[in-house]
Amino acid sequence: FMKAYWQSDSLMFIAGNGITYGHKATLEGYYKRYPDTDAMGQLTFTILKVNRISSDSYFVTGRWFLKREKKGDVGGYFTLLWKKINNEWVIVADHTS
Repeated sequence: FMKAYWQSDSLMFIAGNGITYGHKATLEGYYKRYPDTDAMGQLTFTILKVNRISSDSYFVTGRWFLKREKKGDVGGYFTLLWKKINNEWVIVADHTS
């Protein structure tokens, strides 16, 4: 899941519990929220809009849905800032609700 995220201390992830900076801290938070396959469930995304900001930046808005058998389904919306860095497209900021 985290392969598309910028492996930098400048990565910014915003969720209901606040702002997390850095790839390592974001990954640790992900494992804390989803410690096992029951918590992880089956994740699906729907892209609602893609806005080109510049030749190397896109702003993506979408919806996420997590189908979980035991813990109940959850979902929400996200906005992602994608940037081309070192010839690779990565997520540099994620705001998920």
